[in-house]
Amino acid sequence: MEWQQLIMDIFMRISQEMEGLLNGLTVEVINQQPRPDCNSIAWLTWHLTRSHDRNMSEVAGKEQLWISDGWHARFNLPPNPAETGYGHSTEEAAAFRAPDSNTLLEYYRAVLERIQDYVSGTLSETELKRESESPTFGSVNPVRKRVAGVISDGLQHVGQAAYARGLLKGKGWLGR
Repeated sequence: MEWQQLIMDIFMRISQEMEGLLNGLTVEVINQQPRPDCNSIAWLTWHLTRSHDRNMSEVAGKEQLWISDGWHARFNLPPNPAETGYGHSTEEAAAFRAPDSNTLLEYYRAVLERIQDYVSGTLSETELKRESESPTFGSVNPVRKRVAGVISDGLQHVGQAAYARGLLKGKGWLGR
């Protein structure tokens, strides 16, 4: 097995977990905060997807799908490439509203397809060593650190969203 397949398997796992946790949820439930100071399922999965879109688009040298494919309009937000939810106050996160679970999933699937194209077509050992600048944060890191950060954040946020679902809907939703 190639190491690129291992990376894609991790991204696919994030996608599968997101599909499972969003399955069957109403707009009201995804946008509900488990507590007043906690993020909603919608905010967590949107933020995860925005982070993946921004970071992986930057390392691939492409415009974010958020802008190029008009996802911002589907979320009724401006086409700001820096708007990922990073640094949101409690009030800003609470004010976020996703249109529905399907839109969240469709956006993630589009981002996942871009990630797959990059990992299978461009990501090499040489590419992993390349320095990549983040215009959003004004930092420079090797691509490998950015990819590792995207994976780590994705796993954390999908777990947080799954936990929020459990708090809101109870046990047993994954059939485990």
